[in-house]
Amino acid sequence: MHFKIKRDILLKSLNFVQGVVEKKNTLPILSNVLLQLKNNKLSIIATDLDIIFYDEIQNVEVIKEGSTTTSAAILYDILRKISSNAELNFEQKTENKLSLKSENSNFNLLCLPTDNFPSFAEEFEAHEVKLNRDKFSKLLNKTKISISNDDTRHYLNGVFIHITEAHGRSFLTGVATDSHRLSSSSLEIGDKGSILRPFILPRKTVFQLCTLLAETNDSLIMQTSENKVKFVIGNIKLISKVIDGKFPDYKKVVPINNDKKLTVSTKDFISSIERVASVSLDRKEGVKLAINKDNIHFSVNSANSGEGNEIIKAEFSSDNLSVSFNSKYLTDIASEVEDSKLRLNFKDPTSPVLIEDAADKNSYYVIMPMKI
Repeated sequence: MHFKIKRDILLKSLNFVQGVVEKKNTLPILSNVLLQLKNNKLSIIATDLDIIFYDEIQNVEVIKEGSTTTSAAILYDILRKISSNAELNFEQKTENKLSLKSENSNFNLLCLPTDNFPSFAEEFEAHEVKLNRDKFSKLLNKTKISISNDDTRHYLNGVFIHITEAHGRSFLTGVATDSHRLSSSSLEIGDKGSILRPFILPRKTVFQLCTLLAETNDSLIMQTSENKVKFVIGNIKLISKVIDGKFPDYKKVVPINNDKKLTVSTKDFISSIERVASVSLDRKEGVKLAINKDNIHFSVNSANSGEGNEIIKAEFSSDNLSVSFNSKYLTDIASEVEDSKLRLNFKDPTSPVLIEDAADKNSYYVIMPMKI
């Protein structure tokens, strides 16, 4: 195998690979990236057995076809430290050594045989759904904040992607919850929803996909199978296992009769909570909201580090209400709201609170109060 390529082109692909490859070294081959030269193209392939990343690079000078695997982390680290747009000269002279020359640098990288690299069969339904890249990226970013980290309830460790109907229209909806908070966001897809089966997209795939969508400008195509989903973004393919489990009936926890409405500046709300919460080293400690007709009194009282207080203007449609929340959960949600005004709908101090975004009618959030 022998090829030449510009450093920036290969580095961009290897940057995406870093979020996929296995870093725990349980199987050494999973820490490697597969480099495959064929038909005047360079294929970059990486996997952790749950996610497969493919990238096809055409802007490469192929001198001799072939394939090998080498450490993804080491190759990425070397390329980061080579001058931008420098030419890279790769040549494999023995089965276990890959030579890399660039400018005044010369490296010999250890390789593992390609026979050890996992192979996968792509078996997907013929139907493809083309999605708006920006809107789907927004859907994932707005819901990923509520993904659970509790592995004992694995079915909450991702975003539930499914079809919902409203006002005679079909929407692709994403929902995530950790039982303390819930995020939901939708995008309209017309009649394409009938060919999509519901699935739970794992946490790691969600974050990797968000990175890909933020750094590419290509169209987005999605295909599903019984236990996998494939996303095609230009020359890149991301194939992921889906979580085997049943997502709970989340609609049961979405409040419908919360008639006590609080309206406040989104920016002021976030800033105030972050300031008073600074007095506590543990962001999971609660922030108390004493809500009046025209203001909110935020307070944090930590037995270990002190207390903080702040008052900001607000509009409340009911009598006084005192309620407490995990400060991080509250600011995570508020930070996803696009409108300049934050709208929180209460029932009482212990019931779930519905948070709406006037600038995005297709998204909403639910958060549970906490006891202090």
